[in-house]
Amino acid sequence: MKTLADILYKVPLKAVSGSTDVVVSGVQIDSRKASNRSVFVAVKGVAVDGHKFIEKAIELGAIAVVCEDLPSQQKEGVTYVQTENSAEAAGILAHNFYGQPSQKLKLVGVTGTNGKTTIATLLYKLFTCLGYQCGLVSTVENIITGKVIPSTHTTPDAISLNALLKQMVDEGCEYAFMEVSSHAVHQRRIAGLEFAGALFSNITHDHLDYHKTFDEYIKAKKAFFDGLSSSAFAITNIDDKRGQVMLQNTAAKKLSYSLRSMADFKGKILENGLTGLVMTINDQQVHFRLIGEFNAYNLLAVYGAAISLGQDKQEVLQCLSNTTGAEGRFDYTVSPKEKIIAIVDYAHTPDALINVLATIKKLRQGAEQVITVVGCGGDRDKTKRPVMGEVACEHSDKVIFTSDNPRSEDPMEILNDMETGLPVSAKRKYIAIADRKQAIKTAISMAQPEDIVLVAGKGHEKYQEIKGVKHHFDDKEVVQEMFELLNK
Repeated sequence: MKTLADILYKVPLKAVSGSTDVVVSGVQIDSRKASNRSVFVAVKGVAVDGHKFIEKAIELGAIAVVCEDLPSQQKEGVTYVQTENSAEAAGILAHNFYGQPSQKLKLVGVTGTNGKTTIATLLYKLFTCLGYQCGLVSTVENIITGKVIPSTHTTPDAISLNALLKQMVDEGCEYAFMEVSSHAVHQRRIAGLEFAGALFSNITHDHLDYHKTFDEYIKAKKAFFDGLSSSAFAITNIDDKRGQVMLQNTAAKKLSYSLRSMADFKGKILENGLTGLVMTINDQQVHFRLIGEFNAYNLLAVYGAAISLGQDKQEVLQCLSNTTGAEGRFDYTVSPKEKIIAIVDYAHTPDALINVLATIKKLRQGAEQVITVVGCGGDRDKTKRPVMGEVACEHSDKVIFTSDNPRSEDPMEILNDMETGLPVSAKRKYIAIADRKQAIKTAISMAQPEDIVLVAGKGHEKYQEIKGVKHHFDDKEVVQEMFELLNK
């Protein structure tokens, strides 16, 4: 049984009204989930201010309220705690309530625009192969010792995250690997957690609908490294021009990986084809099942983390050589008869799309066409839409613009935005088909034997969000349907 005083450990306090020597049953940031003897933390969110729901939480049984602004009228029998930042406090409270789970296993966080899911997933698979019980927190799925738990956000809220980490501890996990999004850092969802290490993949144009400026986006990523302790390690990609920036103020041990410069973990690609990568890592030659230069970077990051965590180099490389990547990340299938290659990838930023198309270009044997199906999400950063359209047309032979979670927007308006600024030569390359299923089917119908069809943007996602409703939709399913029709 924990008291309010127990879970307020390390929470910066401004004022306390009432007793902290009360037993608490849980911590909530959603007033609707408040229950008997729970602590309600009133967080000022992007869209909703939790302070408006203090009374509601008390009605449902909250025995204590943690807030930034104390209510003018306070209820007898309820303890009110004022703090500078409620979101920060929520993370620390949750960490304390769940028994500080991040101290009981080795927690490694992965941040960056592209590669987070693959790196975190590869780490989970690697350490499982090495014989450890592990946990994974990722965009695709959360896993505890092989058991899959559905995922709704790149990084869960502070309460859910600590509950998940406690479950990992309870089930014997020694390691946990998690994606750390810029939103999660900015919204203090990782507050209170102790990381054994952090990895930076790269940073490109993304999430400006939330962060407003690129500098703010960089600061959010960097804040993750600034918060590391001296006992942690921080590994950065120094081939990214902002790679060194991430490490400027960190107290952690600074390490680097690279394909182009001197680094602690140095790689060189010897072969790159549909059968995988052959590369050297610190002069050791290895064949990997993963494809493409971007995966060479991902493998270097994973190798660096494993060595920093004290693992044997040979065992690490042996396990990694047989490891497959994350679902929906350069996920390819080949039609039985025509040998059309279809690649489903989560690429939803201009840089990610360039990386995938550059990889495809290197895999081309001759005159095969590259046909790209791509869209942009509704109610999100509009400035990247014309860039996505331009990138797709520049690096593909044919392009189909289509829907990618239009949400509340008119799909055709999004496609019109993607067309903005396209040169005349590019406009001859593309057609617009708002219906995503029809777009994928059309692309495969247009393909000749051995052509490559890239379906970009959704990757692992199994839905299409239209007017607030999530409809079942799976790019890979549609591809398989078309391949089966072709095979008849």
